[in-house]
Amino acid sequence: MSDTSPSLHTLGVAELAAALRGKRVSAVEAAQHFLGRIRQHTGLGAFVAVDEDATLAQARAQDDAIAAGTAGPLAGVPIAHKDIFVTRDFPSTAGSKMLAGYRSPFDATVVARLAEAGAVTLGKLNCDEFAMGSANENSAVPPLGCEAPAPVRNPWAADRVPGGSSGGSAVAVAARLAPAVTGTDTGGSIRQPASFCGITGIKPTYGRASRYGMIAFASSLDQAGPMARSAEDCALLLSAICGPDPDRDSTSLDVPAEDFSTQLNESIGGLRIGIPAEFFGEGLAPDVRAAVDGALKEYEKLGAKLVPITLPRTELSIPVYYVIAPAEASSNLSRFDGVKFGHRAKDYTDLVDMYKKTRAEGFGDEVKRRIMIGTYVLSHGYYDAYYLQAQKIRRMIADDFQNAFKACDVIAGPVAPTVAWKLGEHGNDPLADYLADIFTLPASLAGLPGMSVPAGFGEGGMPVGLQLIGNYFQEGRLLNAAHRLQQATDFHLRTPTGLSAQSGGSF
Repeated sequence: MSDTSPSLHTLGVAELAAALRGKRVSAVEAAQHFLGRIRQHTGLGAFVAVDEDATLAQARAQDDAIAAGTAGPLAGVPIAHKDIFVTRDFPSTAGSKMLAGYRSPFDATVVARLAEAGAVTLGKLNCDEFAMGSANENSAVPPLGCEAPAPVRNPWAADRVPGGSSGGSAVAVAARLAPAVTGTDTGGSIRQPASFCGITGIKPTYGRASRYGMIAFASSLDQAGPMARSAEDCALLLSAICGPDPDRDSTSLDVPAEDFSTQLNESIGGLRIGIPAEFFGEGLAPDVRAAVDGALKEYEKLGAKLVPITLPRTELSIPVYYVIAPAEASSNLSRFDGVKFGHRAKDYTDLVDMYKKTRAEGFGDEVKRRIMIGTYVLSHGYYDAYYLQAQKIRRMIADDFQNAFKACDVIAGPVAPTVAWKLGEHGNDPLADYLADIFTLPASLAGLPGMSVPAGFGEGGMPVGLQLIGNYFQEGRLLNAAHRLQQATDFHLRTPTGLSAQSGGSF
């Protein structure tokens, strides 16, 4: 250990993994350092649960594996999980009163696979209730250091949202409370908070990562993915996360796992980047456009070619998503009725009264809103008019992408129309949050891989992300394109002011 060496929290996953393998730092030391960072920055509201004994036990086991020469590729690297994944060693609440205090008897497949690769879990991360939200203002679980629920705060400006629903995940990476985390993306919940917090995040092709043990919101859309500082770090985590899980997840694809880092550093000379006209029209803030245009110019310098394309049904993605996702949520959340697990009302007269009171008490406003919408569109007389029509347009949106990929290799554009807005700014206007998802929803509806890459800064010095969308199973190409941009820029290395310093923990 040396006072002149970099602090551990300034290292990315690849650098930290190398230091651990080289025994320049132990897994226990790394875990203790990040646990200290978490305690230091509880005001951000990123974490909802830690268990130092469980974390240090995992770290000691990885030190033993490193010493024995049996360590995995992520041995000793501290990570944290969005509280939508069930875990044995930590509570799993999905940000809801409905699951307050719930302890799962098993780990989600994503959690288990990262553990098999050697990662050490620091704790669970705040999220919008049942992953429903675009601002992380909908959590009903008190974060560490708080007695009541509180919104997650963006480390670049504490009066702004971090994005959602994986807001706690994005903040943990941006504030250097963890080198990498897991998130989930239903309609943009990895990409949008990654953009708002200035980090890298990727949603793989739907079905690439197992959904087993991921508390369901919308089953045909939910997908797990990693969030970290760089594309290189995301590649390392995604390699561990992906792979078939047919015995436990019926939506898991029979596509073998692969090492996504092998495609990094390939030339992008001649790469055709599609620029959809619909992503650059009215409603896109000038500061966001300027940052995205700057990133696209960097790609041209690297030899890529910008190709104009069209995704004509982009605007329809919002009504389609907000029919399909609530419909699936209505079905998935029907299991939370107070009978087998989770919250149960104390006072009730009969079974039906117990159902009503339990769900009224246990669910927050946004979850109730989506359940009601979903129940309505699935009801007799409205199924054909709304749900069936939305599914037909969803197929057309997917076809639009396939037509576009005939002319390009990847698609690029903004992640969100604006930078992160002020806490409470959207108030009681949920539609304002919904509209912020317009650029991320199309890829989710089509099941395509997409990612957010830091592209600069906009109004108020807030981060702006560039969205990259690939065709099915083209995660390696996306990660390489992002990696090449990050080799030419330093936006992903910048740290929010006042959060970089902490004594000790260097090597």
